[in-house]
Amino acid sequence: METRIAKAARTVLDRDAWIKGAIAILAEGGAQRLRVEVLAKRLGVTKGSFYWHFKDRRDLQDAVLEFWKDGRIRDIRKQTQAEPGGEAAALLHTIEVYASARNRKGIAIEAAVRDWARHDPQAAAAVEAVDAERLTCACRLFLARGMAQREAEARSLLLYAYVFGASLMRHGAFTNDIASLKSWIADLISH
Repeated sequence: METRIAKAARTVLDRDAWIKGAIAILAEGGAQRLRVEVLAKRLGVTKGSFYWHFKDRRDLQDAVLEFWKDGRIRDIRKQTQAEPGGEAAALLHTIEVYASARNRKGIAIEAAVRDWARHDPQAAAAVEAVDAERLTCACRLFLARGMAQREAEARSLLLYAYVFGASLMRHGAFTNDIASLKSWIADLISH
């Protein structure tokens, strides 16, 4: 039977594998669990192999934040891309993506990064960059629908306040028809 050490010696991970493993740990336990020992054990490799890819824990943390920020911004731009006349559909799609139950892992990562940002300036900067892009892209859609700048800004903020609030809430005891309420709210925000 092969020993764990022999198996780990055969396992070769690239930098992205370490980052993706770190994001999984972040989603499950927050930034405080982002430790080299925990990550190496999770990935089934030796702690020493970590240092082939990162200087130290802070280097890993910065890479995780950059990966998260770049991925979020790329997804935001994709979600809010619309042909002329398709802005309302793009807004409704954005609302559905964020407010759906199938986005639980994404919400867990989002919550962990936001919690991390409360005490880490690099995490705070990443969150600020992502939020600025979210609001800017949504605002652009509202402006294209003919709204004034102030109204477009307000609706953009309302859109994300709603989707993040709804994604964090458990509303089963309140209503058994959440889908129609979400549809009504989405229609109200986007029109």
